[in-house]
Amino acid sequence: MAAATAPLTLRCAFRFLLPCSIIVCNDITAFIWGFWFGRTPLIQLSPKKTWEGFIGAFFSTLLFAWVLSWVLVQFDYFICPKTDMLVHPASCPPQAVMTLTTYPLPEVVTGLLSACGLTWTTVTVYPMQLHALVFAAFGSLIAPFGGFVASGFKRAFGIKDFGDLFPGHGGIVDRMDCQVIMSGFSYVYHISFVKTWASVHSVMAAIALLSPEDQLAVYHNLSSLVAH
Repeated sequence: MAAATAPLTLRCAFRFLLPCSIIVCNDITAFIWGFWFGRTPLIQLSPKKTWEGFIGAFFSTLLFAWVLSWVLVQFDYFICPKTDMLVHPASCPPQAVMTLTTYPLPEVVTGLLSACGLTWTTVTVYPMQLHALVFAAFGSLIAPFGGFVASGFKRAFGIKDFGDLFPGHGGIVDRMDCQVIMSGFSYVYHISFVKTWASVHSVMAAIALLSPEDQLAVYHNLSSLVAH
């Protein structure tokens, strides 16, 4: 039971860091694109948001997620299950989604490449990079509406920010409005679509989260299975 409800952070830091970083990236790049190129208002609830910033941030976040996911899977610290965020795991066998995999390219893509003189028919990537693109798309297209809703509340109550913990940025709620939506999506997406298989390392990490009594029960059950 503990393993099933363990936070994603304890399963591996990758699953926590990637979605959070995507929201931060989208927020920053939307501001940059909007500042330099913004001309068309996006939504009345948030007057400073522009279509140029929204679209620019979308493509910037896709690129960021692709690169960040590639970087993170190189380090055991980010992909190994944890029992404590401060404990650095020695090493662990990488899960299938974090192992380089070769995929055939669609015929339409290979046709376009051949017209350019390229003969690529396959591409080798980490499956998690493909999942990262889904996170980036959600974080760019859907999650920002958490910020729009928060802006609506602030305008309704006539306040600029929910707090003043971070000068110029507001409080905790101001920083977490989009993260709340992203965290819910991350959890559901991981348990639904990111297929992972149990390994000795992940099982041991899950057992370490159990109470001493439950660990003893696991021991007796395993002993019975081995005996038979």
